[in-house]
Amino acid sequence: MELTVVGTSGAEGMLRYTRVMDTLIADLAQYGFIISFVVAFLVWLRLPRQQKLELLVAGVVGGIVCLALIKVGGALYYDARPFVTSGVAPLFPHAADNGFPSDHTAVTMFVALCVLVVSRPWGLVLVAVSLAAGVARVLAHVHSPVDIVGAVAIAAVAAAVGWLVARWVFARRRAAVS
Repeated sequence: MELTVVGTSGAEGMLRYTRVMDTLIADLAQYGFIISFVVAFLVWLRLPRQQKLELLVAGVVGGIVCLALIKVGGALYYDARPFVTSGVAPLFPHAADNGFPSDHTAVTMFVALCVLVVSRPWGLVLVAVSLAAGVARVLAHVHSPVDIVGAVAIAAVAAAVGWLVARWVFARRRAAVS
């Protein structure tokens, strides 16, 4: 299969294809989190009041846990960014610091897993967006796969803690009212 743009030679067409793909990868890697936040906010707006409050508590508590685990994970494990070790230029400017874990992936997966509890279809969409952004960050040479896997694990723990606390708070609240 030859990748060409109509009206161009094979080499020129391939170069255009590569530029377009690089731009799409870089944009998703850098800005994919915006999709997650916008969709999560729209889902939140449509929830009944009780679920809004539960998601808010899970998000705040779990978000704090997620950020703390990102800091702890980065302190315990160092993974040089691929563009530093391979000499391949990243698709967008980035600091040559510790790549573990991927902050973008941890936060977007955390948001996705929180939404998954209240809306399975939208949660699954956000999981896919988060994974796609994580893969894009690997393809952009700013993270390695271990950075993405670590971020997903951190997000899962943070979301579980957030939802456990939210359910505990609202169970106690309901018991106090009864």
